[in-house]
Amino acid sequence: QVQLVESGGGLVQAGGSLRLSCATSRSLFSGKTVAWYRQAPGKQRELIASIGRGGSTGYVDSVKGRFTISRDNAKNTVFLQMNDLIPEDTGDYYCNTPTALTTWGRGTQVTVSS
Repeated sequence: QVQLVESGGGLVQAGGSLRLSCATSRSLFSGKTVAWYRQAPGKQRELIASIGRGGSTGYVDSVKGRFTISRDNAKNTVFLQMNDLIPEDTGDYYCNTPTALTTWGRGTQVTVSS
């Protein structure tokens, strides 16, 4: 079964940065849009950033200008560079292919202290 493995989370102070990675063992991402999702404590999981197969990107307003999504197709990996973190960015972060969701990975936890 294809696995998604998220990593790079941690505890950071407000204003800090983190770089998340999402890797898969197969070419799951090939030709597909890949997205990062965030699940804040007590809230539903939401899509916050996406990248198309051609590299086009999209962001929700709350992260626009602070987060950057990118992909390395040769390594079947997608990244999320998060800068100027704020406490509201705290949550569990996941990746998936929104047009054809696969089994969710365990996610990576991000905690931003004020």
